[in-house]
Amino acid sequence: MADTETPTTEAPQTTTPTEPQGKQTFVWGTGRRKTAVARVRVAAGTGKILVNDRQLNDYFSSERDRKAIFGPLEVTNTGGKMDVLVNASGGGLTGQAGAIIMGLGRALVRFDQTLEQALRNAGFLTRDSRMKERKKYGQRGARRKFQFSKR
Repeated sequence: MADTETPTTEAPQTTTPTEPQGKQTFVWGTGRRKTAVARVRVAAGTGKILVNDRQLNDYFSSERDRKAIFGPLEVTNTGGKMDVLVNASGGGLTGQAGAIIMGLGRALVRFDQTLEQALRNAGFLTRDSRMKERKKYGQRGARRKFQFSKR
């Protein structure tokens, strides 16, 4: 009886990991500069940039900082194709801008590995290790001494 039945040929079910509708895939990158830390989240999108839940132009008043943040996006030709969300803390605005640049570079590399060489050649993946030197005891500052009085 089993010989007379024709076997049914069903297509094998392939399970592909699909995300629910409305969910975006994103990657994180962390950047540091002086005492500033920036956690940068990158996702494919329309090109909006939010820093601490504010528009880029509202957060950074300096044109130099705004242009610098677009650097990694221009080098990799991903401007207008990526949504960037940033949580920046510590330091001043220029330090935070430097941290965002590094975090954005790291996030883009994790998003697409082929972009690493272009970002590295442009210097967006190199940590700027310059920090404020600490004050020493017995001195007025890091290097400045108290005034010497002979008499």
